[in-house]
Amino acid sequence: MTAGENSIQSNKSIPDLAPLEGVLFDVDGTLCDSDPIHHHAFRDMLLEIGFNDGVPIDEEFFIKNISGRHNTDIAATLFPNDLPRGEKFLDDKEAVFRRLASENLPPLKGLYKLTKWIEDRGLKRAAVSNAPRLNAELMISKLGLKDFFDVVIIGSECERAKPYPDPYLKALELLEVSKDHTFICEDSASGIRAGVAAGVPVVGLTTRNPENVLMEANPTMLVKDYKDPKLWAVLEELDKKADSLKAAARA
Repeated sequence: MTAGENSIQSNKSIPDLAPLEGVLFDVDGTLCDSDPIHHHAFRDMLLEIGFNDGVPIDEEFFIKNISGRHNTDIAATLFPNDLPRGEKFLDDKEAVFRRLASENLPPLKGLYKLTKWIEDRGLKRAAVSNAPRLNAELMISKLGLKDFFDVVIIGSECERAKPYPDPYLKALELLEVSKDHTFICEDSASGIRAGVAAGVPVVGLTTRNPENVLMEANPTMLVKDYKDPKLWAVLEELDKKADSLKAAARA
């Protein structure tokens, strides 16, 4: 079964979502620029065990085989003949990541401008991540967003992780919001596919992944970060449409 099976892709633009009810965020690469930390940890630890004949993994390998994927899938890719070893390696790597992330975890540019916009409108919000819960909660806490999110959904705690739609469908259910009045922020092809499969418009962020790779996953739009004028243009249009709907309802 593919991630998109039995799901209907949304063809709505962001302004079409008015009145907006909720915003869903991935965590790694979407709230913060954490991929360099992950890459650093993977590169050094794989070197220590002689992976790839001692040649360090490059960014292309990281994007293709690691970024945005669930740890079980990563373990199967890196250690196809010894999954238990792969899972132990990933557990150790996540501990290294948490140590490094505790020291330096830069938010995406414009993140707090967007979170304020969301708070000012009283929208519901969820973090939806393929990261282990310890990682996701550490990053959210370090970014000062512990009280911002109504719920934190973890892929491994769902029946299927991203790129399947299950984590995003669970977020919609728990927040009690409609897919027709919600959008998702994602930075990986895997995450974008999950959102598209859930029928929710996705704003893709070109944090580290190439635009052509992200476009293949079919996001509603791509932006550089949360300061991107393209994002604020559509949010302004969404606000205007919401105001028009309110005025029509009062008439």
